[in-house]
Amino acid sequence: MSGERTMRDWYAPLEIYTLSSWLRVAVVVNICLLLFDYLKSDGYEYSLAGIALMIALVYSLPDGRISWRRDVSIALSGALMLVGILSVMNEPTGFVIWMESWLIVPGVISLYWISSPHVSRWNRERMELSRIEKGLARNAEHSASYQRIGKHVILAHFAFIVLLPVIWIIDISLSPGNALGGSLGDSFTTEHYSKILGGDQFWVWMTNSLIVSIGTTIAGLALAVPAAYAFSRFKFSGRDPAMFSFLLVQMFPGIIILVPYFMVMKTLGLLNSHLGLILAYSVTALPLCVWMLKGFFDTVPRELEEAALLDGCSRFEIFAKIILPLSLPAIAVTALFSFLAAWNEFLLALTFNTSNDMYTLPVGLASMISSTGQSWGDFAAASLLVSLPVVILFILFQKFLIEGLSAGGVKG
Repeated sequence: MSGERTMRDWYAPLEIYTLSSWLRVAVVVNICLLLFDYLKSDGYEYSLAGIALMIALVYSLPDGRISWRRDVSIALSGALMLVGILSVMNEPTGFVIWMESWLIVPGVISLYWISSPHVSRWNRERMELSRIEKGLARNAEHSASYQRIGKHVILAHFAFIVLLPVIWIIDISLSPGNALGGSLGDSFTTEHYSKILGGDQFWVWMTNSLIVSIGTTIAGLALAVPAAYAFSRFKFSGRDPAMFSFLLVQMFPGIIILVPYFMVMKTLGLLNSHLGLILAYSVTALPLCVWMLKGFFDTVPRELEEAALLDGCSRFEIFAKIILPLSLPAIAVTALFSFLAAWNEFLLALTFNTSNDMYTLPVGLASMISSTGQSWGDFAAASLLVSLPVVILFILFQKFLIEGLSAGGVKG
């Protein structure tokens, strides 16, 4: 008997190990989800009951010694599923369904795995050494698959958290009227998009944002690329303090430079102009761009430049024909971040522009919210239209984005 018990200590089906880990994660998540029940001031009973059942299930999983533990675990798994289903029936909304899936899905998986023939035989029958060896081989074979499934399930849940606000905004933009509530997908209309796209103001704001963002990207790269190369390749007086100052200015909030910026722009006559915003955004984004590009230039081997110098190339030819082509991924990433910084900036654009015809998209969207009434449907449609160019840019530049961010992470 003691020999059999020792052999059982060597082996347990992979399903039992996996359930033990997954259920503990689900317990922690459900405890965190209690916060939403607190905010709703409803549904405590189902959540608390589900957490209690899940904790009991963790400590009642079959151990291969006491046969009735399997029956208890199956009963707890069914009860866990029932609690989640009752909670969904009590409030059948998309968010509640997602919350209770942290009870229903673990219950379903537990019920399926614990009642499977493989686990049942291990729990009830005598384990011989040959069967233990086969079981260990099976664990090793399926371990990677189970880990991959677990990661995908967890990532799918977190992806839902990220996508839920987007789905909500899409629903508002496609629903008649301007109500924030209502059932998801209960009605459909394109009136909000027709109103936004059919008006002149949106296209004026779009044009201003494109001019300012593209201009900022070009001006920022023209300043950041040579500066980053100089910081990467040359030793000169004040180099380290200058790099430190770039980091230092990033520590302060942008609002503290608002008044000096405004006075400078007013003195230069650049208020209500594209050029004023381009200059302000380029200078603001310069420290981040320089640091990003310097990190990539540091990874380019100096031997390439030394070989080019021996072949008679000038420093400018080396920079233009060797460094820049090798640095295209990093430059693309820097350009994308510069464009997004200018595209999304609100405070400076609101301060420098007092004319509605000079508003950029963030300021224009803010002007759609009045103190007397909010056109939430129009605002949601306009927000999605503003986000569309950003999504397209990320899709087009995703290859460069991955290469640029990873290439600058390791030196040498």
